[in-house]
Amino acid sequence: MPIALRSRGWEVACVATCVILVCATSVMARGKRASQPTEQDETQKRAAADVPTVTADPAPTFLANGFLQLYSLDFEGARHEFARYQEARPDDPMGKAAEAASYLFQELNTKGVLSSEFFLDDNKLLKGLSGDPSVNANPEFMETNDQAREMANNQLKTNPGDTNALLVLTMTDGMESDYDQLIERKQIPALSLTRQAEDEAHRLLALDPGAKDAYVALGAAHYIIGCLPGYKRAVLWFGGIHGDREKGIKEMKVAAAQGTYLRPFAKILLALAYRREHEPALARVLLAQLAEQFPANGRFAYELSLVEPHAATPDKPQCCK
Repeated sequence: MPIALRSRGWEVACVATCVILVCATSVMARGKRASQPTEQDETQKRAAADVPTVTADPAPTFLANGFLQLYSLDFEGARHEFARYQEARPDDPMGKAAEAASYLFQELNTKGVLSSEFFLDDNKLLKGLSGDPSVNANPEFMETNDQAREMANNQLKTNPGDTNALLVLTMTDGMESDYDQLIERKQIPALSLTRQAEDEAHRLLALDPGAKDAYVALGAAHYIIGCLPGYKRAVLWFGGIHGDREKGIKEMKVAAAQGTYLRPFAKILLALAYRREHEPALARVLLAQLAEQFPANGRFAYELSLVEPHAATPDKPQCCK
């Protein structure tokens, strides 16, 4: 082969080799740059780290679950959830008010107060439980209820428009009124607390018309006082305490339809009021809802069976004996 051709072939090979080396070096350099974080990448990472992480507040779930367990008659489970709420929100008096409600509801269930047998008996409904009141005393309820009331009053001193504190006062005074009337048979203190709870409920609803749970205290008080004999209602009327069965039913209907934590309580009260008013069909609708929502609560199923047409009277479940 001529020397000139061999020389040109060698030059071409050299050039090709150089091109390959340059390409390989470029690819390696790009790969190295891709594998190493740039200053812009580091800046973006630092900015992302500075953004606060938003997590859901579990406290409302604790409170809601506690009330669900309360109406299912799992009172220890309810108090466990209310304790978790108090730990999450130690300054909120609603935690203590809910705990107090668990003690009172347990007492009312044990004594058979939330039953047609009790509610349809004027002597029981209007005079309270028979026997020695000291035997029926519930110090856990009183202590916890007082703590909730004190916390709410302290908050209202700094913020008179605190609607949560007003709701707690409406609940605590309403519950203690029920306790005094039905458990300890202290009629005068019960009526005083009834009037107090009514005033607090009106204050609350003026600030927050959506606080429908307030209608439980109003409706129950108006209805039960309205069931008293005429001469007793007249005496109370002069003392500024008014009873009205029709008004009480309307108010309980609002709470039963639109209440939050006290909606099931309003439903059972309203259903029992319908029984007194000889409206079993209306009572049946509410009791069916309660029995379906709380299958563990034998009281609701038992009361439903009493208003079912052509149904045989069943044996009382353990919770109702």
